[in-house]
Amino acid sequence: MFFSLIIPVYNRPEEVEELLESLSLADYNAVFEVVIVEDGSTVSCKNNVEKFQNKLNISYYYKENSGPGDSRNFGMKNAKGDYFLIFDSDCIIPKQYLSEVSIGLQNNYVDCFGGPDKALDSFSDIQKAINFAMTSFLTTGGIRGGSEKIDKFQPRSFNMGLSKKAFEISGGFGNIHPGEDPDLSIRLWNLGFETKLFPKAFVYHKRRIDWNKFSIQVNKFGKARPILNSWYPQYSKFTYFFPSFFILGFCFSIVFYVFGKDVLLELYFLYFLMVFIVSSFQNKSLKIGYLSVVAVWKQFFGYGLGFMESYLKIILLKQKPQEAFPELFFKL
Repeated sequence: MFFSLIIPVYNRPEEVEELLESLSLADYNAVFEVVIVEDGSTVSCKNNVEKFQNKLNISYYYKENSGPGDSRNFGMKNAKGDYFLIFDSDCIIPKQYLSEVSIGLQNNYVDCFGGPDKALDSFSDIQKAINFAMTSFLTTGGIRGGSEKIDKFQPRSFNMGLSKKAFEISGGFGNIHPGEDPDLSIRLWNLGFETKLFPKAFVYHKRRIDWNKFSIQVNKFGKARPILNSWYPQYSKFTYFFPSFFILGFCFSIVFYVFGKDVLLELYFLYFLMVFIVSSFQNKSLKIGYLSVVAVWKQFFGYGLGFMESYLKIILLKQKPQEAFPELFFKL
């Protein structure tokens, strides 16, 4: 099996170099190729890529900006492999990653898989806090993981594998972003393909964003979900409503507190205390524990508010997604 690694990038030359450096240390013995797709960047990574021409079998393409989904499709169309491994440019790849994927596909072949993400010790405190919020069993990361079976997993494109056959039949990613990952997974299911989680095929996802960008990102995640539910109602799940219920419950707890009933507010306090304790223990840092509370707060409120706004416009008012939320759709 010949792997083609597909990496879209937009104005992030330094992190592409960091990713390529990690790939140059891979313990995988077979030949693989790396396809870098510059998505209309104003700050090119071409010089950074050229540093690895003698270390990796690497190709560089520049195209007009059309979003990460279309850039991944572009990379797959120009790749030589029969199985594509897709990463975000802000990932660092463990040296054993390709070997783990190869073993996983040999033991239990699937046309599409996804892997988890972890944080390196070198990550900033905010990056570690955001990683906790996005992956913990206490948050929507845990809700997502608990509501998806390992053999019915919706891979995320920061760490995804896709066979050439599945790509050609499905047409790859659509133009919604975010939301292109579950959209592709569901279309693959409807075409008869399977998806799985490969737990050992993890990457270090650096997520180079600040608090404001994180809030905007999770808000878009929330807006995308009712759109996907309207397209694929058979795959809608009750757990997708949890962040919105979290917000409404918090509002009710404030009202009850005004009238002398503080039980609900105490439950919220206990929840965030648990977030603080678990994150502090996992990260061995009280500061990261505190920052994780901030990250989880922003995650629930950003996602929940986005979900409620989208649910009102898309599900109740029956507005067209492209008209209601044009910022979620790239023009191809």
